[in-house]
Amino acid sequence: MNIKEIQDLIKFVAKSGVNEVEIEQKDFKIVIKADNNKKKGKLQEQIIVQAAAPVAQVAAPVVPVAIPAASVETAIPAEEDSKYITVKSPMIGTFYRSSSPDKPPFVEVGDTIKEGDAICIIEAMKLFNEIEAEVTGKIVKVLVDDSTPVQYDQPLFLVDPS
Repeated sequence: MNIKEIQDLIKFVAKSGVNEVEIEQKDFKIVIKADNNKKKGKLQEQIIVQAAAPVAQVAAPVVPVAIPAASVETAIPAEEDSKYITVKSPMIGTFYRSSSPDKPPFVEVGDTIKEGDAICIIEAMKLFNEIEAEVTGKIVKVLVDDSTPVQYDQPLFLVDPS
């Protein structure tokens, strides 16, 4: 399968409304998953191309592609990070910094929080769960972008308890 055929397959998935297409042959496997995200009004595609074994290619080479790209986070050095408390996600869902797009975020870097303060919202199964601080301190860093998916126990904020 050449790159043109793969591109045609991607266009087919985008236009047809099909959620997933999987093609497996003896030397490669292609999986295309479409996420019809109505909230953002755009189609996101995940394309995974796997070659089973090295194959002599006559036509254009097949290049592994993955969409969407994961967001890159800048890391704080471990010794500096150890003095901070990490606030983690209590559930899987979508992270929101404010209660609605036109409202200011619950917390910003530099804000002082106390136990019980609302710090973010995580949407899970169409329910909006207000997440409260379990510690008192100062927000040092927000580790997740607004409106992005989060996993259970994923770090959300760094808090300086001093």
